[in-house]
Amino acid sequence: MPILWLRVALGFYGIGLLCALFALMRRGILPRFALPAMSVGMTFQFVSLIEAVIPDGSNALTSIHNAESLLALLVMAAFMIVYFSYRTTSPGIIIFPLVFVLTFAAASHQHPFVFTSPVLGGWLVAHIALIFAGYAALFLSFTASLLYLIQERRLKSKKPGGAMSRLPALQQIDEIGYRSLLFGFPFMTLGLIAGMVVAQGTYGHLDFLDPKISLSILMWAVYMLMLYTRWNAGWRGRRAAYLAAGAFLTALVAWSANYFSAIHRVVQS
Repeated sequence: MPILWLRVALGFYGIGLLCALFALMRRGILPRFALPAMSVGMTFQFVSLIEAVIPDGSNALTSIHNAESLLALLVMAAFMIVYFSYRTTSPGIIIFPLVFVLTFAAASHQHPFVFTSPVLGGWLVAHIALIFAGYAALFLSFTASLLYLIQERRLKSKKPGGAMSRLPALQQIDEIGYRSLLFGFPFMTLGLIAGMVVAQGTYGHLDFLDPKISLSILMWAVYMLMLYTRWNAGWRGRRAAYLAAGAFLTALVAWSANYFSAIHRVVQS
């Protein structure tokens, strides 16, 4: 049943994505049609995860397809927080395709992968959930950085028309990116600490030369650098947007290290 509900969620996400694409051409479609469809998709995805966790416990979240589904759900939750806070749907143009792709990968269910760590329990669940919440916030900040650069270029070109004419003001986009960083940093930090506890409990030591650990620390350092430059150096606008894009690329590299790490290795089940 979990895979059935996940595929139902994928269908609604597909409808929401199509509406988002049409919204580039016509005003009002995104909030009236795409948001309800994505909201229903979130509900079915949540039900799918709950039904997967009930029989298998914390083991369920260690499978790659459930992890992808959880990440998609958290990204959508981050988008909804932004929508209800700022009443802007513009980030959905970038977020909806990502959510659809993640859910599609999870719903295909052809070659699931599982983590081989023998330590499964509350610490591991906390590690996964907290890290993914940090990833979701980081992606939202990355989305805001892209929208900022697009809007800035549009304003400089003095072309008021077009699909991008409905983007929020630069100040609002910058604020969304900044608050996303503030929201996600504690989750990322606590998630890394929980991961270190799991690694220490499993192997008895931390191998800082392991690609997953070293790249995760690098990602955290770049994350911290972004916050520092905003707090103390007053970085805003384009420079902050470029740094957010760099942090997101670092996060992608850190995620890819799952397939090369001895501590975080994944194998086909």
